[in-house]
Amino acid sequence: MENHRVQEMMQLMASKIRAIATLISDKDVDAFIAEILHARRIYVMGAGRSGLVAKGFAMRLMHLGLQSYVVGETITPALQKGDLIVIFSGSGRTKTVADIAETGKEIGAHICLITSNADSRIGKIADCKVIIEHQRDDVDDDAAEFEIRQVLGDHKSFAPLGTLFETTSMIFGDAVISRLMEITKTDESALKNRHANIE
Repeated sequence: MENHRVQEMMQLMASKIRAIATLISDKDVDAFIAEILHARRIYVMGAGRSGLVAKGFAMRLMHLGLQSYVVGETITPALQKGDLIVIFSGSGRTKTVADIAETGKEIGAHICLITSNADSRIGKIADCKVIIEHQRDDVDDDAAEFEIRQVLGDHKSFAPLGTLFETTSMIFGDAVISRLMEITKTDESALKNRHANIE
């Protein structure tokens, strides 16, 4: 195994993320932002590391003054028709997430998927999709990818835990928040006023 400086690995990751950013569709991003702006309530979810990214995005939406909730939290209210579910899922097929997405669709929610797999179980029911390309581990059963990558620790590709999807998704989410701040003419001081003050 070769030895690399941590800083060199950071630069390699950053270069890959820059390349991924150039491939993201403006039309898809505009549709995603429109869904957020028109939603009364926004529910955010993902599994594993994607779930952590989802929670961070939900927090930023709250800082922006939007009604956002994390699916699965005990204080999350019942989903209603017309609400928006934002899903972070590289495979678009993680079973627990896909099951919830399909239930949400039956209730009448809109589904937005941040993924690397547009033609997936969740992708097929999504109202909007943002495709984030990345190098994936080879797995025989894509629906079991979360369990293989996150639970068993079987990772073959370049980035930590086998993928740059979560890191790129986090940066994408923060960039979306920055764009929403521009659209809604919200300055940083307004976000600071909503930041947790009892930590």
